[in-house]
This record gives sequence, structure tokens and C-alpha cells, in this order.
Amino acid sequence: MKAIKISILLLSFSVFAQSSWKLAPNITPNNNGQRFDDVYFLDENTGWAANGYYASVFKTADGGLTWTEQLNEASLSGSYYFRNIIFLNENIGFLGTLNNVFFKTTNGGQTWSEVTNITPNPNAICGLDVVGTSTIYGCGAYFEPAHIIKSTDSGNTWQYIDMSTYATALVEIKFTSETTGYVAGKSTTGAVILKTTDGGQTWTEIYNSNISGEYVWKLQILNSNPNTFFGAVYSTAPNPGKLISSSNAGITWSSFDAPESDVQAVGFINETTGWMGGHNTGFYQTDNGGQTWTNLNVGSNLNRIFVINESLAYASGTSIYKYTSKTLNTESFNNDVAKNPLAILITKNPIENTLEFTIDFKAPDNILINLYDSNGKFLKKLQRDIITTKTKKVYNYNVNYLASGHYIIEFHNNLGKISKQIIKL
Repeated sequence: MKAIKISILLLSFSVFAQSSWKLAPNITPNNNGQRFDDVYFLDENTGWAANGYYASVFKTADGGLTWTEQLNEASLSGSYYFRNIIFLNENIGFLGTLNNVFFKTTNGGQTWSEVTNITPNPNAICGLDVVGTSTIYGCGAYFEPAHIIKSTDSGNTWQYIDMSTYATALVEIKFTSETTGYVAGKSTTGAVILKTTDGGQTWTEIYNSNISGEYVWKLQILNSNPNTFFGAVYSTAPNPGKLISSSNAGITWSSFDAPESDVQAVGFINETTGWMGGHNTGFYQTDNGGQTWTNLNVGSNLNRIFVINESLAYASGTSIYKYTSKTLNTESFNNDVAKNPLAILITKNPIENTLEFTIDFKAPDNILINLYDSNGKFLKKLQRDIITTKTKKVYNYNVNYLASGHYIIEFHNNLGKISKQIIKL
């Protein structure tokens, strides 16, 4: 009887101690479902979060229990969208935006200054990575063109690498040494991952989805096994998003349908257990490497999952989330679906020879306007546009080359994607 009681006690303790996703306390979830675009931790306790549309930076020194706002748009001269954040050490860090501005701090985020010595000036930084004690890589932009920035002296000097030969857009970058690394995004033929072994001077394609218009949005190299890769393939409905994985450092790949088309975040704690999510979902969990998914009904609008070890991780979405076995004193989850404020009015639909619409931009923005057929096949990029101020803008295109039928116009801006169906007479 005693042995049975001990077994039950041990089982109860094991279940109780399991980690799960929880809302981080003392950091306010965003209004209107907008997201914290990035979260980065130096160790289990010290980390930073970059709030995208609301342009602010928060720091924690106690594992996400309390947060201090270090920077907000009101203190800057301009309007920004903060895309990502990373630190070399407790003092030197970098903040990427989608607004032609790149920031650096040398005092742990207390103050930030604009980096002005990159030629040409990158139009955006969508991905950042650090390796060693002084090397930083960045890449961009989701709205084109493709480029990489690199510094080997802690961000004092920079090199700009034109990547247009290899890709049209880049959104994620990961390095395993100062010379060997990977960058992900899209090319004219599909979602791509590229590899370099010479510090970014030359690149080789190691993955292509072969579906034009798709991106590899996030890329993870497993902490416990650097030969295991996971990627999130961001697609356009009705095409599903995908989880891609490799057990041999990208030589061969497996592909599984993801929980949504607009999937972006991916994070695994081992070869089989991990999560995905995107603009329209919170955490979906798999325990079989992506063959099946379970909705955890936790979180929303996920963009980054930052794994520290098998029992501790952080994620950014409408708020900051922590994967832990500890109890956190938090309010209920904010599961609002992101509300893209982009207002689009198509002047006339069905259309004959001219497609015309008006977009009401509420803030500076970047936008790709793409044309797809009714099955989600990419046909043509209609326009890439950079919006520098709040404005209402009219667009029109001659579409007399289209056959009669249904088509999809996709508007991909800083806050996500909106699709409109048109009928060509």
C-alpha cells in the first residue's frame, strides 16, 4: 500500500511540474490584437521584447515576471514599426525597424542611437542574429529587395551585401559560426533557404517550396542538435502553410501542413515536440514532428518562439508568453485575432479592363500588392510601395490581359495580409 501511495505522489508531482504556456505578467497585451514582433533572451532571466505597431522596447531581469519600458515612439522623432531585437551581451544590442532606420544601444537598452554608417542604408531589417563575441548579421526585407548587413566589430562598422542574385525578399537569418549560416525568405520561384560557408559572400540554395509567393518566415536550429532545422512556410490561402524540417542540416527536408496559411512562428524543444502559430492563431502543439497539431487555445498573433531549453521558452504575440512549470500571477489570456487597420475599397467589382482601389493608410507602412488566381497560384506582383506618412492613396492597373474569372488581390503590409476577391468579366 505504501508503494502505491508513493507512486501516486510521484505521478502527481510529475504532472504538476510540467511546463506549459502562460501569459507573462506585468506587460500589457496590445490593443486591437496587434503584436509584439520579437522577444530575445541572453539567459533565463535577462531579456527584451520589441513591440511592433506600437513601437516600444521592454526589458526584464527576472525571467519575465516584471518588465520595464525602455523606449517608445513618443521619445523618437518619427513613426516606426519595430520588427526585431537582439543583444551581443548585457550592454550592446540592436533594434531593427521597417522604416529605413536601424538602432543600437551600448547600455543595455537605456538609450538607443541610429546606426548611420551602413551604405546603402537598408530599407528594413526583418531578421537579426549574433554569433561569437562581436559578429552581427541582419537581413531584410519582406517587402523587397533582399539584402544582408554584417558587422564583425560589435556594430562599429558594417558591410552591406546585395542578395538580389539569390532572393527577392529575406526575413530570417541564423548563423552557427562566424562563417557558416542560413538565411530564409522567398525567391521568384518559391520560399527559400540559403546557406553560406564564407561569412555571407556566396550562398547556395538548400530549400525551395517551388510555390511562387511563399516565404520561409522563421527558421530554428535546435539547441540540443544543430543538425535539426525547423522552418515556417508562410503561404496564401487556399494553400496551407507548412512546417518544414531537416535532420541533416538542410540536405534533405520533410514537409507537413501547418495550422494556418499565414503561419509564421515556429519553435521546438526537441525533435518531435514544438509549436507553430501566426497572424490568426495562438499556439498549436505537435508531439510527432508536425504530423498532427493540437490547438492549445493560448495566445494569439504569434511571430516569434524563443526556446532556451526543453522546459523554458518565450514567445511574442499580442503579448509576451512564457513556457514554464512555475505559476505566474497573470490575468486571463488575450486571444483577440489581429485587426489589420488597412482600409481597402475596390471602386468597381466585377471589373472589365481596369482594377482600381483606394487604400487608407493610418500610419507609415510598406506594402506588396500581389495578384493570384482563385486557387492561390501567384500570377504577378502589381506593386511594391513605401508609404512615408498617413495618407489615402488610389491605385489602378490595366488587367485586360486576364481571362474572365475569379482572382485574389493580396495586400501584404507591416501588420499582415488582407485578401480581396475580384471578378474579371
